Amino acid sequence: MLVDVATEIVIAQPRAKVAGFAADPNNVPAWYENISSVEWKTPASVAVGSKIAFVAQFLGRRMAYTYEIVEYIPGERLVMRTAEGPFPMETTYTWETVTEGTKMTLRNHGAPSGFSVLAAPLMRIAIRRANQKDLAALKRLLEESTIGDR
Repeated sequence: MLVDVATEIVIAQPRAKVAGFAADPNNVPAWYENISSVEWKTPASVAVGSKIAFVAQFLGRRMAYTYEIVEYIPGERLVMRTAEGPFPMETTYTWETVTEGTKMTLRNHGAPSGFSVLAAPLMRIAIRRANQKDLAALKRLLEESTIGDR
């Protein structure tokens, strides 16, 4: 059973600011509620092949996983993938300029295995809820501060 969740939000900021901040894994703990730490496993560069370890709490469980950046078009698209654990996942960020600022889409796509297959419907709901909260936090952070201004 596939889990495929896409969530969107419009942020009243230029695309370069939104994409620049959101694409930097060092900023993830500031807007992802469930992620507590980030550690680069390769030199700290947002580029294809870079690997970043994350520690998160999700559905009451501690999860540690390493994403590899598999696609990066600055200001347009970032795709990260992990093959670890019971729930291999691909996360995609896309940014699009709209009249009100920037539309950001956060998509999580994966195929759980083992026991996680049984929890897939619950995971889909929990992922959507978490993504909505995280994107709202990113919106607040970027609209209410000078973060990312140069």
